[in-house]
Amino acid sequence: MPSPHSHDQPAHSLQDEAHMRRAIELAREGLGATGENPSVGCVIVKDGTIVGQARTADGGRPHAEAGALAQAGAAAQGATAYVTLEPCSHHGRTPPCSQALIAAGIAKVVTACRDPDPRVSGQGLEQLAAAGIEVVPGCLADQARVGLQGFFQRQIHGRPLVTLKMASTLDGKIALANGQSQWITGPQARRYAHRLRSEADMIVTGAGTVLADDPQLTCRYDGLEARSPRRVVLDRSAKVAKSARIFAEQDITPTQRITGPEAEDFDALLKSWGQDGINAVLIESGPALATAFLQRGLVDRLAWFLAPKIMGGDARSALGTLGLVSMQEVEAWRCLEERTLGEDRFFLLERPGSS
Repeated sequence: MPSPHSHDQPAHSLQDEAHMRRAIELAREGLGATGENPSVGCVIVKDGTIVGQARTADGGRPHAEAGALAQAGAAAQGATAYVTLEPCSHHGRTPPCSQALIAAGIAKVVTACRDPDPRVSGQGLEQLAAAGIEVVPGCLADQARVGLQGFFQRQIHGRPLVTLKMASTLDGKIALANGQSQWITGPQARRYAHRLRSEADMIVTGAGTVLADDPQLTCRYDGLEARSPRRVVLDRSAKVAKSARIFAEQDITPTQRITGPEAEDFDALLKSWGQDGINAVLIESGPALATAFLQRGLVDRLAWFLAPKIMGGDARSALGTLGLVSMQEVEAWRCLEERTLGEDRFFLLERPGSS
């Protein structure tokens, strides 16, 4: 995927990077809640003090810049705005953020990523510069891109970002031979998994997982209950009963069941979801569906929870056969994030060439 930001980036001060990190933190808080719009963070700084900060509001508007400017008020005059994505320059359902920054008297705008939306791409920065505002692009672009990649993927390729979530032992097992799997990871890892759910626009699972585990696939920790994304069950043979827990509370968190050949046409499904404004899909499934998506090159990221346990060769593996015949076919995924969660480790990995 072509990068939506320039690699020819100017040097940025430590102060600029510190304020941009705060903007990136704000943006992450909105993942999964801003509809088809990207979750953007904006921080406005005057004389070294933050006078306004906001993320894209739930539902996608008002935009981050509008929220931060409203908070800053008159203090925005002569201030610096830090924005994770290039301010929009077109009239949509809201006025252009570039014009709002100009009207507020902002003196300098530091951005992370360029907007790949052809209605904006570069024009927002050009409008700011034409108004005499100092424009500094590319600040912490790689870090900001992690949360924006779903929007970028949909804009550039017409389909959402696909993240495959897995929890396994050190030897790549997800259950004992008799099917027992609760719990491979500890409570801290499981809480973090619910946060990942809240940051997705859609959770996709397969019939096998529903039949084996009867999961809810909702967010049930840290006040995230209202952030449970819509769920999709790919059930080609229509084996899943309507009484399954995943179909409960349809008025709160809707679940769609897709049956027949359509359930295996992943390319068409992803395209249709992209047209619906879905930016990020999280796959939580067993080995069959996970392997099928990997075989077709449709997984962009791996969210892998690794428990310091060993189950042995008779246990059930996280993945099925990928059909690789040479080491040249074995891809080395790039680590975007890693953290310790109690006894467990978490890795967010990106497929080569997907950024």
